[in-house]
Amino acid sequence: MNITKATKQSDIKRDWHLIDVKGQTLGRISTKIANLLMGKSKPYFVRNLDCGDYVVVINAKEIKVTGRKETDKKYYRHSGYPGGFRAESFKDLREKNPSEIVKHAVRGMLPQNRLRDRMLKRLFAFSDEKHTYQDRLKKENN
Repeated sequence: MNITKATKQSDIKRDWHLIDVKGQTLGRISTKIANLLMGKSKPYFVRNLDCGDYVVVINAKEIKVTGRKETDKKYYRHSGYPGGFRAESFKDLREKNPSEIVKHAVRGMLPQNRLRDRMLKRLFAFSDEKHTYQDRLKKENN
């Protein structure tokens, strides 16, 4: 008789993944990143624990979008003060801070609960090939 053991925080092992998003479609690669951050491919995955891995994303400025999203897609925010509504196009955000595009897309694909911020802290996005986590990466994954 096999008894299923509950996953404990001490059972979780975190790996590091390097993902090059150059020429990849934003939505398709964001789902893969979100699955790595959640740890859904692990045999001991449970929804109530943060089982995910660390993810380093490079070349965020060269990510692709389909259709007319390059000019039509908008990112909105509000400061909370009167007149504090701001809108920014995809094209402008790509020039100013391309890593935010990837973080925003992945954030929307993670579960909206207390674990989301903890998962996002393990996402490191860089606009070009240079990053500071080379010593932590054992092998490169795509």
